[in-house]
Amino acid sequence: MDRIMRPFTAFAAVVALCLPAVAAEKYSGPRPPKADVPYLLHADNLVETEVGTASNDQRKDSTVAIVHGANSPVKTPLSEPIFIIRTDQLQADRLELYRLESKNGNREVVIGRKKGKNTGRPVFLAVTRVDDRLYKVEVDEPLENGEYALTPQGSDQTFCFAIY
Repeated sequence: MDRIMRPFTAFAAVVALCLPAVAAEKYSGPRPPKADVPYLLHADNLVETEVGTASNDQRKDSTVAIVHGANSPVKTPLSEPIFIIRTDQLQADRLELYRLESKNGNREVVIGRKKGKNTGRPVFLAVTRVDDRLYKVEVDEPLENGEYALTPQGSDQTFCFAIY
């Protein structure tokens, strides 16, 4: 039995020695020039998202968040975009991603409907700390072409982009 366990013990020792090296690896990618603004990661380039503020409109039993303009000037071909954000005040783990619909020259999402299929639901995001106050935010499912907004929970601040 001891002869059988020796290879496994040696393997476990090698793995244990390698783990600190992997954990100590520093982020070497591009860094955002502005704090508290998510940037789309395109290879080694960062593209600043469209920064704005949503207005809220009360309609029947729902609240509609409205972003000015029919389309975002910031576009990406990536269906699972990755964002890099350097934080000062923003909390990366409190960001939510919503799909927006273009209507009447604006982009909007229904966020407070009690019943109904058209209620906007946030897309799942994976947030990873890659350095001091530097985070990678990854969309965890393929997105369809269209307009999208990252927003901090409970805030009207928006960071918009489009997938084409």
